[in-house]
Amino acid sequence: MPFFSLHQAQQCFFLHSPKPLSKFPRARTLFFLCSKMSSNSNSLQNYPTPLSPPLPSISKDIELARAMSASSKSSLFGLSRSDILYEDEWLIAVNKPQGIYCDTILASVPRFLSDSAPSDRLCEGNQASTLELHLANRLDRDTSGVMVITKSHKVASVLVKAFTNHKVQKTYVAFCIGSAPKSERITIKSGHGRSKFGAWRVYAAGDVGRKLPGGSIVRDMETTFEVLSINGQQNYKEQSECMEDEEHSIVVEEKAVTDVDANKDEILVRAFPRSGRTHQIRLHCQYLGFPIRGDVKYEGVYEWKGRTYEAHELHAESLTFQHPVTGFPLLIQAPLPLWASQALQLLTD
Repeated sequence: MPFFSLHQAQQCFFLHSPKPLSKFPRARTLFFLCSKMSSNSNSLQNYPTPLSPPLPSISKDIELARAMSASSKSSLFGLSRSDILYEDEWLIAVNKPQGIYCDTILASVPRFLSDSAPSDRLCEGNQASTLELHLANRLDRDTSGVMVITKSHKVASVLVKAFTNHKVQKTYVAFCIGSAPKSERITIKSGHGRSKFGAWRVYAAGDVGRKLPGGSIVRDMETTFEVLSINGQQNYKEQSECMEDEEHSIVVEEKAVTDVDANKDEILVRAFPRSGRTHQIRLHCQYLGFPIRGDVKYEGVYEWKGRTYEAHELHAESLTFQHPVTGFPLLIQAPLPLWASQALQLLTD
């Protein structure tokens, strides 16, 4: 009579038998159970819990419509001289419009360079066709502002390394609707990663380094916010001004508590992201209780004061870094969009 023994090791059972398994139907059943138990143990792995809400149901249809609109606009887009913020033989910086994809900007650069080249350079050959163009930074579809494109692989590698090592200083401006913060300057530190459904979420700072369902890990995320105005009140401050107010620091370890009955304020903020995580500013604004106007993916209002907003109001205001070739400090600024300049105009009226 055959002898079977079951040994448990690392949450899996192994079967030993002196005869071929085909003669023992029960053995096949045991192996099936072994495989199923192993699979279940993986599914029950203790993953970190996201602390920001899941995507609102309203966002799916609105985001689809926005994506289709952006595709249509992008197919007709071409760079003009007014879009160029800076150019030299190694870099070109562009003021990306809202609702245009980054890859569309990149694809339009060769045509722009060819059209703007002097006739003597055209006689020597099409220089634009030999350039090795790379995006040094990316912006979300509906985020406007500074985008830098490098013209060679070597320059690209230097600048990408600068971004990775947090050597590039970035500022953004956002128009938010929500509960006004009590401090004029806030620094928030948290984790960042994809949930099991693929959406970007805020995680606890203590979860940084832990594995997520898709195989990635929770990464650190840090942003400082300066409040520029609340409901048209409060003084606007230039970037160069140093705020003397006491800074309020938040280290995220639990879900945010939001007062749904609280009055909603119009808040203009400037953001200084230290890390460069996907949707970082949008996620942190949501967690702090003042999501960006029009950002339906992260609980921003779609309708406000009788008007609908077809895009979120976030603008990449400036980039400051050491030039990858000359080594000189370089500040690139994009003009403020209409929604931001109008908000600031209210402060001076």
